Amino acid sequence: MNLQPDKPVLGKWNSLFFMFIVLVGYVVTSAFNYLNRRRLSDEELILGILIGVIYLLLALNNSVIFNHLPAGWAAVFFFSVECSLVFLIGLQHGVGGNFLIGIPLIVIAVERLKPWQCLLVYAALGVAVVLPLGLRYETWLSTLINGVSFSIYILFLAMFVNLRLKEQQARERAERLMLELEQANVQLAAYATQAEELAMTQERNRLAREIHDNLGHYLTIVNVQIEAAKLLMNSEPTRALDALDKAQELAKKGLTRVRESVAALRESPVSNRPLSQAIASLVKETQRSGIVTKFKVAGNPQTLENKVALALYQTAQEGLTNVCKHARASRVDVLLDFQPSQVCLEVRDNGVGAADTTGGFGLLGIRERIQLLGGRVEVRTGEGKGFCLLVKVPLSYAESPESVRIEQS
Repeated sequence: MNLQPDKPVLGKWNSLFFMFIVLVGYVVTSAFNYLNRRRLSDEELILGILIGVIYLLLALNNSVIFNHLPAGWAAVFFFSVECSLVFLIGLQHGVGGNFLIGIPLIVIAVERLKPWQCLLVYAALGVAVVLPLGLRYETWLSTLINGVSFSIYILFLAMFVNLRLKEQQARERAERLMLELEQANVQLAAYATQAEELAMTQERNRLAREIHDNLGHYLTIVNVQIEAAKLLMNSEPTRALDALDKAQELAKKGLTRVRESVAALRESPVSNRPLSQAIASLVKETQRSGIVTKFKVAGNPQTLENKVALALYQTAQEGLTNVCKHARASRVDVLLDFQPSQVCLEVRDNGVGAADTTGGFGLLGIRERIQLLGGRVEVRTGEGKGFCLLVKVPLSYAESPESVRIEQS
């Protein structure tokens, strides 16, 4: 597994670390030579420093080599040259600190190579560090012992660097995921705003259709009554006056419906009170029409988002209005059920029922509102078997449109 080649373990301090450790290696080597009373000639000193500078420049610019040569050849070339330079430093300048000079190669190997390739580099580095000891002092037993010690040192250092690299990668991955999460949250908030705007637009469109349909219906009938009154004005003034009275009554009803729709556009009926209280007021209005209306709240009532409460309120309003207009029912039961994962609203009557529930904007408007909340609408009806409207909305809603399910018996 190749690790990230362009992100060194030590970050921005990588170059300083390499220069510092090589400098310390030269100081230790010089101290070792001094203790052993070995004095370098000027040529040896200059050549040793020159080799160290070349070694350090290659180590600091290893990314240039790895980025411009094929991966396999870059590794062979770089580590062969660098290990050879470590060997020459030990042979020319002396041993003692040359094992410190080889540390950058361990760091670069962990970053750049696969585990089995790192082992080859560690072996080559061990030979490059230990072999000058035997060649210069011919103490091969000491060389062997130092080789074993240095091998253990290399493995421990490689483990440390590897852990450090994994820690950095984990931190970078966590930061990247955090950034992606923040971006997702921003995008989600934008989607939520768009959904809310869409819901408002669709609700306005529904109310516009209601105003158009109701006003058009009433004005059509008013126009018919006025035409009849004009025809009967001279021959049958009593019937003409009756037609005008009906036209006036219809005009008042149409005006009332328009005012109700405009009021719905202006203010939400659930903005300042619980949903159960708002539905209870609708139930009282239905009771005044002479229909026995019962309202029950089940489960553990809780505060709902305004858009959820408004959709359920409008569903109850539409359901009770349809009961009064079309059901010819003597009783209607309304149930608001707060369940652990969803809230349900049921409007059930004992009226004539319906063989066909298509057509009209009432059920269409309910479906549009509930779909935006990720809910489901069910209608159970049949001729002579009453009408049941059931709406289910998840407490944590998400946009997932579903069609209305019709059950006819």
